[in-house]
Amino acid sequence: MDSQARVTTSYQAQYADPIAFEAGDLLTLTGRSDNWNGHTWLWAVAAKDGREGWIPDTLVDASLKTEQPASVAYNALELTCREGEELTILDSTHGWHLCQNQDGRAGWVPGENLELIHQH
Repeated sequence: MDSQARVTTSYQAQYADPIAFEAGDLLTLTGRSDNWNGHTWLWAVAAKDGREGWIPDTLVDASLKTEQPASVAYNALELTCREGEELTILDSTHGWHLCQNQDGRAGWVPGENLELIHQH
């Protein structure tokens, strides 16, 4: 996906040290979940470094409340961005877009804060 988006509402990253892991890394689900705009998010703890955070429910077997391997790599780093800024969308899931700004920084931005301006 190589799309461009314009920030319609500024966004400030919420977590200073977000959860990140590679495929196969062990995660523990806490049983805590949230439904955000129709998408299920699960609170997980990464075994390798103890960092915690929300992850899309599609990355693990949500029915298991035990330690389990992640199916894919994921980094919950969010991108602080300003209204009017143009970003490149690299990936999308659960109502969020992984974006890169013109300085080369990348992170997740809520879809509700963006307007698609063109797609290649």
